[in-house]
Amino acid sequence: MSPDAPAIAINHLIRRFGHTDAVDGLSLRVEPGRCYGFFGRNGAGKTTTIKCLLNLLRPTGGSVEVFGMNPAKHEVKVKTRLSYVPDQVGFYPWMTVRDTLEYARSFRSHWNEETQRSLVDRFRMDLTQKTSHLSKGQRTQLALVAAIAPEPDLLVLDEPTSGLDPIVRREFIQTVIGAYQEGAPGKRTVFVSTHLISEFEGLIDEFTIIDAGKAVLTMEADAARQRFQKVYARFASEPTEFALDGARSVRRRGRELEFVVTGGSDDLMSRLAAASPETIETEALSLEEIFVTTLTPKGAVA
Repeated sequence: MSPDAPAIAINHLIRRFGHTDAVDGLSLRVEPGRCYGFFGRNGAGKTTTIKCLLNLLRPTGGSVEVFGMNPAKHEVKVKTRLSYVPDQVGFYPWMTVRDTLEYARSFRSHWNEETQRSLVDRFRMDLTQKTSHLSKGQRTQLALVAAIAPEPDLLVLDEPTSGLDPIVRREFIQTVIGAYQEGAPGKRTVFVSTHLISEFEGLIDEFTIIDAGKAVLTMEADAARQRFQKVYARFASEPTEFALDGARSVRRRGRELEFVVTGGSDDLMSRLAAASPETIETEALSLEEIFVTTLTPKGAVA
């Protein structure tokens, strides 16, 4: 295992179920210390990819590596360095919250007691409550405590906050995940699959958008915000039709025109300026808007 190995390396991954390729030639690389977003519609292949990383599914083709190791050949070494929180979590129903945390701790060589206490207090958890009596959100909270207390090198999150109420969700994302990474800058890595892209906006360093098992966009978050720009133009009268080749998400409202450009749009902007609008304004898209725009056909008009 190379000390310079990426936290995650996926190369031309294929995972087939019958005649369906749930993952179809996916490649991505996650460097240590990054918060990496993995975005896609339901059924795009995100969870299948994660299960291949965890050796819960074997690839049909291609390869996956975690810390430079094949998780199928070095499963124990890989899993001692990561924590995983799935969308649906389950616990032994006869155990209390305290029992469950002690059970999880028994598998770990390192466990930060102060982190556990802090998170239990933050989530206002009752250590004596049976896990069978927990709500979905409370089960998610318990899974997050058990994942973060051992301070793993890699935190794999698959829709980790879907069961949390908005206040707890925001606090968890902004405070807990941020503090987890800040505890060892440049070393602790987060790989998160989520539909709540806007709530992770400030944490994501890089992302991949996947559709039908294929990567359709991989970019640094800051570079994506510079590249994807929303353009507003207002005219003195309703504008005549002119070519908007290369624009996305076009909206016309009387004298106003709104569309998205994705880089290399000098010709388009020149044509817009030639139409003599009263005003032209631009603004960067959020990551959620970039996700929607990427999966919207070019030139779609509303």
